[in-house]
Amino acid sequence: QINVGTLKQLDTTFTEMKAQKLGLKIFVPALSIAVIAMLVASFTEFPGTVAIGIASTLSLLLAFAITKAKPSEAVDTNRMFQAIGVFSILPQLLASLGVLFTAAGVGDKIASIISSVIPQGNILAGVIAYCVGMAIFTAIMGNAFAAFSVITAGIGLPFVFAQGGDPVICSILALTAGFCGTLVTPMAANFNVLPAALLEMKDKNGVIKAQAPLAALLLVAHIILMYTLGF
Repeated sequence: QINVGTLKQLDTTFTEMKAQKLGLKIFVPALSIAVIAMLVASFTEFPGTVAIGIASTLSLLLAFAITKAKPSEAVDTNRMFQAIGVFSILPQLLASLGVLFTAAGVGDKIASIISSVIPQGNILAGVIAYCVGMAIFTAIMGNAFAAFSVITAGIGLPFVFAQGGDPVICSILALTAGFCGTLVTPMAANFNVLPAALLEMKDKNGVIKAQAPLAALLLVAHIILMYTLGF
């Protein structure tokens, strides 16, 4: 018995006029989130989560300055949020699930299985297992942040870091290697299923099929980068 709320309709003429006037400047607030968060986290004592909060707030103010919109419009214009629906909290839930998996000892179980397959002291095999494991587990979980803690505990620590891998370089490459799995899984519903629904695509897996070749190339690139830069 839940119905969609009343959405404020936009004037098409006004929308097209603003789009032509702003042009590519409309992307500046979104891109500034990453830039500001990186600067705050790098040059202040604030942790990463606080840096993202600060960056989001400043980017919202920047959006107001660029678009000349009223603050009330940020609350009234929630069409995208209503379209996304419950998927908007999926990343947080999956990240929490990753913590539960780690606490339950899934990482230790994965380590015991991998140790019987990977030759002892083989750095390349460890790197391949780390990157591929991140991609596969991300595809299963739907979120690289959920997979990171589990795969790092089970594969990264004993088979990459223990063999001399740089924790900073290898960790960040492992996380982005996991994103290769995000590109090819329906579990990442907000990335792969929702766009197909919003665009009314006939093939509901069309987004995944289009991204799969690039995901494979990116995964190979991550293995090469981790092996050459991480050691």
